[in-house]
Amino acid sequence: MAETTNGHIVNRRMNVKQAELIKRMTDEELKKQLLLSQSIFFFLGIILSYFLFDRFSDWFSMVYIDWQQIIYYGIMPAFVIVILEIFLYRLVPAHYFDDGGINEKVFKNQSVGNIFLISIVVAISEETLFRGVIQSTFGYIFASSLFVIMHFRYLKKPLLLTLVILISFLIGYIFKITENLLVVITFHFTVDFLLGIFIKWNK
Repeated sequence: MAETTNGHIVNRRMNVKQAELIKRMTDEELKKQLLLSQSIFFFLGIILSYFLFDRFSDWFSMVYIDWQQIIYYGIMPAFVIVILEIFLYRLVPAHYFDDGGINEKVFKNQSVGNIFLISIVVAISEETLFRGVIQSTFGYIFASSLFVIMHFRYLKKPLLLTLVILISFLIGYIFKITENLLVVITFHFTVDFLLGIFIKWNK
């Protein structure tokens, strides 16, 4: 019991320190730091693909324009997720969505153009790594679970954790049935961009 309690305390302190660090950063510093970390994800995906894929050209088989897939599996499910999150935000007490103020700090004072830039960079880098490389190599369950673990700051927030699990496994499933990175990038971008706009304008 003591070990469990100590683990809770350590995780809580880590989350508090992360939130405090982000709050001290200016909006411009935060944007640069976020873009830098996402660039690392992207290049890590490229480097891993060199070692894990038989041919680097395997990338091109996963990136193609299919408007029907993009609309039905990318844009439409993303709108459903956004509507669900906004509905829950209006329905449940605010503290259920409290992630230490990190999402609000990321999006609240950014211009629409910066929210677009952040959302597209995050979508491309994370889907390149998690779906394009990890899921293609190690499978749907492993990649989706790893994506959830990466959002460790939600581990003590049941509602946020549930939403991350839902979105992670949904993205993984969409990639499993379409095998199209553009579809999951579109999905990820649409969710982040629309929720970023909601956070910016929400009072």
